[in-house]
Amino acid sequence: MHQNQQKLSIQTRHGTTLAATLFSSESETDRVVVINSAMATPQRFYRHFASALAVEGYTTITWDYSGIGESAPESLRGYAGTMSDWGLRDIPAVVEWVSTTLKPEKIFLVGHSAGGQLAGLIPNPEFVNGMITLSAQSAYWRMQGGFQKIAVMFHSHVTLPLLSHLFGFLPWGRLFGGVDVPKSIALEWARWSRDPKYLLGDESLPLERYQLFTAPILAYSIEDDNWGTAKSVDALMSAYPNVERRHLVPGDHGVKSIGHMGYFRKGSEDLWQGAMDWLKRQ
Repeated sequence: MHQNQQKLSIQTRHGTTLAATLFSSESETDRVVVINSAMATPQRFYRHFASALAVEGYTTITWDYSGIGESAPESLRGYAGTMSDWGLRDIPAVVEWVSTTLKPEKIFLVGHSAGGQLAGLIPNPEFVNGMITLSAQSAYWRMQGGFQKIAVMFHSHVTLPLLSHLFGFLPWGRLFGGVDVPKSIALEWARWSRDPKYLLGDESLPLERYQLFTAPILAYSIEDDNWGTAKSVDALMSAYPNVERRHLVPGDHGVKSIGHMGYFRKGSEDLWQGAMDWLKRQ
């Protein structure tokens, strides 16, 4: 671990412990960025982007959702938490910890896929001064592009439910990379992905909170991301009231392919300047 990184444990109000890493700013700053991960994606995946933010003067937090990665219990079998808990409990706890412990002038979120989908559920949006999202989309299967439409249909109707019931958890990490996912989380995700409105069709959620998330949002879609098409990003972002949309085309930034995960990988630094410039203006 580099000198500017510090491991943290953040407690939610519901007794869950979240594993986090703080990337200290290399200059005096009153601004903090919290990176909310994609589904089944461990916080370490974002370390290069977090380090770059620290160089730009932003203290940055990466962290793992409850039930995932370093925040997972010893056994995923029997875990009862849900994906919606990440928006209702986990993201708010990290934002509150940053506000009360670091006391910055401004707090920004970076939401990758699920990380941007769920941010609208937080009960404390007044703490957030802006958010950048990457492929934060409706994951309804018909919204996906190319062959991904068939893949998401099959996974949401067959693979996720079947494997979750068979193993007692979803062995996502072993099959597709990333980390394994608790059964209860996988089943909720599959149910949302079968709904034409995705999670915005789940009437058990406090969906009115999306309209209370009035901080400016810079929402990216990516040309070669068939899991996060422009159409699917537009569908999810329609729930938020203050969105600026941008669309990344790989060849325009010296990166041959981006896809759903490539934006945050080492070697994609040329893609980051637009986000960095946007943060500076907020």
